[in-house]
Amino acid sequence: MIGLMLERVVAACDGASKGNPGPAGWAWVVADAEETPTRWEAGPLGRATNNIAELTALERLLTAVDPDVPLEVRMDSQYAMKAVTTWLPGWKRNGWRTAAGKPVANQELVVRIDKLLEGRSVDFRYVPAHQVDGDRLNDFADRAASQAATVQEPAGSELGSPEPPPAPAGGTASAKPRKTVRRATSSRTSSRTIKAKFSGRCACGRPYAAGEPIAKNDQGWGHPECRTTASAGA
Repeated sequence: MIGLMLERVVAACDGASKGNPGPAGWAWVVADAEETPTRWEAGPLGRATNNIAELTALERLLTAVDPDVPLEVRMDSQYAMKAVTTWLPGWKRNGWRTAAGKPVANQELVVRIDKLLEGRSVDFRYVPAHQVDGDRLNDFADRAASQAATVQEPAGSELGSPEPPPAPAGGTASAKPRKTVRRATSSRTSSRTIKAKFSGRCACGRPYAAGEPIAKNDQGWGHPECRTTASAGA
């Protein structure tokens, strides 16, 4: 349990899912008075959704911080924030049913967070994710959660882990993998012979004129006999 001698603890938490659902992780970070990260923790979730990862991160943060210390929580998940601040009272009144009468998603996590929030001072602050010069604590938690989701191993300051690395440029949790285009290649040269549209120079050093027959060899287009010689020596 973290109990810091401060009037207020400033923290951030975040979750990540590589595929949504997919390999997931959670993370939280606590800062000092200058908002420099001092303590943090991250962990794997196996296969889970972004929403589960976000809620788990908040639950772990609330568990780690002394409930007697006022807390500011910075998050980039509007779902997780609204779930425990805006929607939760109505869900409880409706017997953990949504306004549409459906069971509340991730109810067990929301119930645990609700109990952790009882009798404590928590100020939730939404911060946009992945912004240039954005919130440094949210960025730290985002990187730690992403790393935990990728490697599926716990990390943190108490474990002596290094600061989580930057996320891959352009990478997102739900991004589709790029297709790899495979082209057949061969060490042998093509037997096709065509007429040159323009004059050029063969790899042997001799030129060829427009209209002359040329063939593809290992270094490009050139005299058919140069192709034959190269193939014979291969």
